[in-house]
Amino acid sequence: MPQLSLKAMKTFIKVTEIWVPDKERTQLEFGSGLYGGLIDFKAASEQQLFAYNEGLPGKAWAAGHPIVLTKFEHSYFKRTAAAKKAGLTCGIAIPVFSGDFLMAVVVFLCGDDEDHAGAIEVWRNNPLSENSLNVMDGYYGTLQHFEAISRQISMPKGQGLAGLAWETGLPVLVNDISKADTFIRASDAQQAGISMGIGIPVSDNPGHSYIMTFLSAKATPLAKRIQIWIPDQHGKQLICQQGYSKNSNDLAEIFETITVNKGVGALGRVWLTGMPVITGNHEPDYNPELDNLSSMLAIPVIKNGRLKAIVSFLF
Repeated sequence: MPQLSLKAMKTFIKVTEIWVPDKERTQLEFGSGLYGGLIDFKAASEQQLFAYNEGLPGKAWAAGHPIVLTKFEHSYFKRTAAAKKAGLTCGIAIPVFSGDFLMAVVVFLCGDDEDHAGAIEVWRNNPLSENSLNVMDGYYGTLQHFEAISRQISMPKGQGLAGLAWETGLPVLVNDISKADTFIRASDAQQAGISMGIGIPVSDNPGHSYIMTFLSAKATPLAKRIQIWIPDQHGKQLICQQGYSKNSNDLAEIFETITVNKGVGALGRVWLTGMPVITGNHEPDYNPELDNLSSMLAIPVIKNGRLKAIVSFLF
C-alpha cells in the first residue's frame, strides 16, 4: 500500500466523486473523482453503476435532496469492504438538479477517529414553522454531546450557519465558530473542538429547503482550502467572496484576487454548464508531496435556474 504523508491524510474529506447520468439517463456512471492515495478504493469505484434509488448516489437522486450515510456496514452502500479498508467512516451525497432533471450527484466520503473530529449535517425547513430549520440527518462521529444538542435545536432563519445560508440563499463560511455571534451552538462547538464551518444551500424545492453544513476541528480541516465565488453585480464575472485555509498559501491568495469569465477555466465551466467539476492530478501514481492545492472540487449553488455561487474545495 502506498505510504501517505500526514499532509495528505489530515483533511476530514478523504474522497470526492461526481456521478453523472449515462446516455439513456436511467443510471449513474462515474464522472470523475479525487481519491488521494486510496488507490484500491479508486479502483473499486470507477467501474460502478448506480440505478435510480440504488447505492448512495442513486438514493440521493431518488430522494431529491442530500443524504448522509452514517455507517457503511449493513447498509445500501455498495463498496463497504473497500471503504472500511480505506478508513472511511461516513458518506454524503448531494444531488444537483436543474428543475426536475438531475445534472449530477456529488459524493463526499470522510474519515475521522478519536483524534480527528468533524461533522456533516443536513438541515431542512420545519413544515410546522415557516422560519426555522431542524437537523434532518447528520454524522457526528465521536461528538455525541454536540450531536444531542444539534438534534434538539430549531434554527431560526438568519441565525447559525444553516439559518444564514437559508436566509441569504448563499454559502456562509465561518472560520472561528466559537467567536461567531450568530452561531447558536458556539460554546458547544468550542467544547467539541469544532472551529470552522460552512453552510451551503443545496436544493430549494417548493416548500422544502435543504442546507448542508460541514463542521471541522483545527486538527482536521475539511479541505486544504475552501473558496466561495459569486457573480459580480453585473453578472459578467465571478469574484472570490471568501477564501479560507488553515495554512496560508500565497498562490491561492493571489488567485483569489482575479476575476473569472464564464466558460473559462474550471470555475468558468461550472458557471457555464451548471455542472460540478473536479480538476486535479489524475496520474495513477499519486505523489502527495506534489499535490499542494492542485486538486479541486467545485459545486454550483443554483436557484431558479440561475447560478448564485460556486463553492470550491481544494485538496
